Amino acid sequence: IGSVRPFVHFNAKKDAEFLHKAMKGIGTDEDAILMALTARSNDQRQQIKAAYKKAYGKDLVSQLKSELGGLLENLIVALMMPPVLYDATLLHKALKGAGTDDQVLIEILASRTGEQIKEIIKVYKKEFGGKLEKDISSDTGGCYGRLLVILLQVKKGPCALPLQDLYDAGEAKFGTDEEKFITILGNRSSEHLQKVFGAYKKLCGSDIEDSIKGETTGNLEDLLLAVVKCTRNVPGFFAESLYKSMRRAGTDDDTLMRIMVSRSEVDMLDIRANFKKMYGQSLYTTIQEDTAGDYQKALLYLCGGKD
Repeated sequence: IGSVRPFVHFNAKKDAEFLHKAMKGIGTDEDAILMALTARSNDQRQQIKAAYKKAYGKDLVSQLKSELGGLLENLIVALMMPPVLYDATLLHKALKGAGTDDQVLIEILASRTGEQIKEIIKVYKKEFGGKLEKDISSDTGGCYGRLLVILLQVKKGPCALPLQDLYDAGEAKFGTDEEKFITILGNRSSEHLQKVFGAYKKLCGSDIEDSIKGETTGNLEDLLLAVVKCTRNVPGFFAESLYKSMRRAGTDDDTLMRIMVSRSEVDMLDIRANFKKMYGQSLYTTIQEDTAGDYQKALLYLCGGKD
């Protein structure tokens, strides 16, 4: 369940007017802007954008950008993007910058549903004129790159490889046989994968995660683990990523923002519950201790309350 729901007494025209007033004159009423936008669903934000353009002949996002700055601006711009476009834009940025932002590729491709992946591929082509698969292939390599591409091919249903193959591929000779692992884990049917993991444990006496950690390194290890974690528990995967983004010397704001925005209407309440269970503290308080100012306020609105 998400922490952000559609606003009940919604009126796009009134909201557009309210935002216009909040930005007018000397200084900007940041708090009013945050409250208004975080209390609306993404779909409602798109309607406000349209109403604003109609009433004032200007693009609301450009106006917001000129009034806000820094992390707060980035967060609000992200909130104003339709979710699929946001994902496509993040992927494009991850591939097109200097070097590849593998964390973004891994997070999105391991956690999104088959339907979402299909939409992302479409929007990516429309917005950036390129094929996502081709861009990933030219930017990544080896087994890691192949698994990313397999995750783009949305297939459902059981995988033909018997479990003994998985065991042989893993404990016995993982180094020479990553292919089989990749074929099995690249299958998006989580029901089937749950069975595979259960059988693997019986067969090997250890969790599949342990084999992955023992036998692979780097991006391939991160991606395989992300696929396994998302199969087991998507909100748990995001709770762990959020924890890691904050409990360090310095906050990884890109990750923090990305997850808070993209999961606010999907499973934020479940992420909060998992966070509490896994780390014994509330996500709300952790965000409070790790961030500041209006940026912090906006994140706390998205978090949806204390635990």
